[in-house]
Amino acid sequence: MRKTAVPPSYTASDAETSPGAGRLPSRADLIAFIAREREAQGDKVPAKIGKREIARAFDIKGDDRIALKRMLRELEAEGAIERRRRVLHQPGRLPAVVLAEIFSRDRDGDLLASPVEWDASLGPIPKIAISAPRKPRANMPAPGLGDRALVRVEAVPDPAPHEPTYTGRLIKLLPRARTQVLGLFRADPLGGGGRIVPIDKKSLGRGELQVSEADRGEAEDGDLVAVEPLRSGRLGLPSARVRERIGAFSSEKAVSLIAIHAHGLPHIFPSEVLAEAESKKNVGLAGREDWRELPLVTIDPPDAKDHDDAVYADYDPDPANVGGTILSVAIADVAAYVRLGGALDKEAQERGNSVYFPDRVVPMLPERISNDLCSLRPGEDRPALAVRMVIAADGHKLSHTFHRVIMRSAAKLSYAQAQAAIDGAPDDVTEPLLETVLRPLYAAHECLKKARAKRGPLDLDLPERKIKLDEAGRVERIFTPARLDAHKLIEEFMILANVCAAETLEAHHQPLIYRTHDEPTIEKLNALAEFLHTIDIKLAKGQVLRPAQFNGILAQVRETEHEHLVNEIVLRTQAQAEYVTENYGHFGLNLRRYAHFTSPIRRYADLIVHRALISALKFGSDGLPNTDPHVLAEIAAKISAAERRAMAAERETVERLIAIHLADQVGAQFEGRISGVTKSGLFIRLMDSGADGFVPISSLAQDYFRHDEARHALIGSRTGLMHRLGDLVTVRLVEAAPLAGALRFELIDGGALAPRSKGRNGSAKGSAKRSFDPKAEEALAKKNIKRSRRR
Repeated sequence: MRKTAVPPSYTASDAETSPGAGRLPSRADLIAFIAREREAQGDKVPAKIGKREIARAFDIKGDDRIALKRMLRELEAEGAIERRRRVLHQPGRLPAVVLAEIFSRDRDGDLLASPVEWDASLGPIPKIAISAPRKPRANMPAPGLGDRALVRVEAVPDPAPHEPTYTGRLIKLLPRARTQVLGLFRADPLGGGGRIVPIDKKSLGRGELQVSEADRGEAEDGDLVAVEPLRSGRLGLPSARVRERIGAFSSEKAVSLIAIHAHGLPHIFPSEVLAEAESKKNVGLAGREDWRELPLVTIDPPDAKDHDDAVYADYDPDPANVGGTILSVAIADVAAYVRLGGALDKEAQERGNSVYFPDRVVPMLPERISNDLCSLRPGEDRPALAVRMVIAADGHKLSHTFHRVIMRSAAKLSYAQAQAAIDGAPDDVTEPLLETVLRPLYAAHECLKKARAKRGPLDLDLPERKIKLDEAGRVERIFTPARLDAHKLIEEFMILANVCAAETLEAHHQPLIYRTHDEPTIEKLNALAEFLHTIDIKLAKGQVLRPAQFNGILAQVRETEHEHLVNEIVLRTQAQAEYVTENYGHFGLNLRRYAHFTSPIRRYADLIVHRALISALKFGSDGLPNTDPHVLAEIAAKISAAERRAMAAERETVERLIAIHLADQVGAQFEGRISGVTKSGLFIRLMDSGADGFVPISSLAQDYFRHDEARHALIGSRTGLMHRLGDLVTVRLVEAAPLAGALRFELIDGGALAPRSKGRNGSAKGSAKRSFDPKAEEALAKKNIKRSRRR
C-alpha cells in the first residue's frame, strides 16, 4: 500500500488535522493536501487523488466519510478544487506532472508544450518551456513537434508577459496518437452549429460528429476542418470542437490538403528558412573542376521542375577495354547551399523528403534552392558532385572516381523525347545530340543490362498508375505510363552511382546512411511455400532464397492465369526498404552495399551522403563532421519514418481522387482483380483505373466463407466456391465515399470451385457422409449469387 507523506508546509498547530490524525480536516487542509500531494510525486505518473485517497491519508472512517464527501462537493462548487476524471486538482494550476503536447519552438529553438486538457474558463492555456535534458536517454528518442509526453513542470516565479509560465522536463515520450479528426463541416441550415463528416475510413465507420455553435470557430459550410472529439453522453451524436479551418473543399485541388493535414506533413516554410534560401548566391568555380564543356544532359518526366541529375557517356578509347564505355553522372551539389545545422538543414531533416501529389509538390527545400540554384538547367552554370565510371563491355565496373565540379547542361530532355530519337524520330533538340550523346548513353546501358542480368535483381512486374488532372483540377484520366528503355537507362545509371558512393565511403571508413532492403523472414518464406504448393509449384520450407530464385518462380507463371497472383504474393513476401547506419545489403537489387546519392534535392539521405563524400575526399569544409553514430542512426530512423509518411499520403490522395472520379458512377459494373483477401471480405482493384475497393464478406453468396490463409482465398464451406487473390471478377459499385477515398463493391461474377486437398493416402479429405458433385455445387453457387444480388 502506498504511504502518503505529510505535506512539508504543515506546522505543529496543524497536527490535529494532519494525515493520520483520524479527524476531519479543515477546508484549508484539504486544499493544501491536494496541492502538496501533487507536487510530491516526482517523476512518476500522478496517482489518483480522490475521496478514497484523502480518507485513507487522514484516517477518516464511518460517518465522517459522508461529511468528507460533502466538504469536497462544496469546495468543487465554489471552484476551490476541480474534478478531472475523478481526480482532484487546484484550479488554474498545473499538476506536478502533466500530459502535454509539443506545439512549437521559441526563438532559441527550444520546444514549447501545452497541457492536453485545459479549461478555457480558467484563463489562457499555459505554455511550458521544455528544458533540454542534461544527458539524452538512450531509450527515449528526441521529441519533436506534435509529440505527446509526460512532463514534470515547475511554475516560473515571475514570468514576463507572453512568456512560458512553466518550465518542464521530459519524463516519458508517448507514442504518437491521432489527437484530431479531419472532416467536412456541414452547417445546420436552421442554425446552431453543424456536423462533421469524417474523412478517415476508420472514423467514417463510427459516424458523424456534432459541433455546437460555440465550438464551430470560423468554419463555414463545405470547409475542410480539423476537429477535436469531446467526451459525450450515451445518447445522440458524439460532440467535437473545431480546432482549425483548413480551407474550402470546392474541387479536387483541395484533396491533397487532406493528406497533408492528416499526416502532419510540414508544408509551410518558416520565414527564417525562406530568408536563408533567398540569401544564397551562385557558387563559383573556385575549388572545383571545370566540366562546362562536357555535354551532360538531363532526362526527366516532361513536367519536372527540378533537375538534380545529368548524364554523359563516351566510348572508352583504352584498347584494354574494347566495347567499354566511360559514364559520367553529375548530381546537383545541394551541400554547397544547405549547410549543416542551418535553418534550411533543420527544415530539410524534419521533412525528410519531398512529397508528390497529382496537383502539387510539398518540397523538401524551398524553390530558391530546388528549382533555381540546384536545378541543372540547360545553358546555366551549376555546382555538382560527379562520379566518372569506367564500364567494361560485359557491364562490369572497372573503376570510378568522384569530382566536385561546375557543369553546364547541354539539354533538358524528357524520357519519351530521348527514346523517340533513338527509335528514329529525333526532334530539333535531340537531332544534334543523337550521335555524340544519346547513342553512347544507350551503348553504356547495353553494357549495364548484361551486368544486371548476371546480378539477377528481383524482377517484379509492378505497373505504376498515374493521374492526370485538367486545368480545373478534376481527374482527366488515369493511366499506366509506358516503361521505356530511357526510364531503365537512367535507373541503371543512378543505381551504379549509388553503389560507387557507398563503396567510396566504406573505403575511407566514413560513417554514412545506407539504403538497405532486408531479405524476407523465414515466416514469410514458409507462408510463400505453402501458397505455391496450392498451385503445384514446389518450394521447400526453411530454405534461404536469393532474388534469382524468386525470379525463377515468377518466370514459371509468366503469361499464365497465376501471373498476377504470384507477383502479388512475392511482393508481399518482401521486407520494406529503409535507411540505416549498419549495412546489411539491398536484397531486392541484389547488392552488397548501396547508398542514396543521386537525389539530394528531394531526399535528405542523399544530402548526408554528399556531405560524407565531401569530407572523405577533402572536397571542402562543408562536409559531414565526425558525427556520433547514434546521431546518424536517429536521423536514419527519422527519415525512414518520413518516407513511409509520404508514401501513405501520396497513396491516400490518389485513392480519394479516384473515388471522387467514380462517385457519379454508382451502380456501374467494372472488371477487376482481387488484390487482397481478409476474414472480413475481398479487396478489389479495378482493371481500367487501378481504383481499390472492398466487397464485405456479408454480401457474398449465401454460404459460410472461411479464410484460407495458405491459398489467400475465401472458400464457401457448403458450396466449395473459392475467391482467391489475383482472380478476375466483375463487380458493381455500390457506394463511393470521396473524402475517405473508400469504394464499396458487390460481386457480380467471379470465383471457382476450390480443388479438393488430398490426404496422405491420396484420397480426398472431407466428410464421408456427404458426396461432392462439382457440377451441382457450381450450379447451386451461381443460383445463390443471383439470389443474393436480387436481395
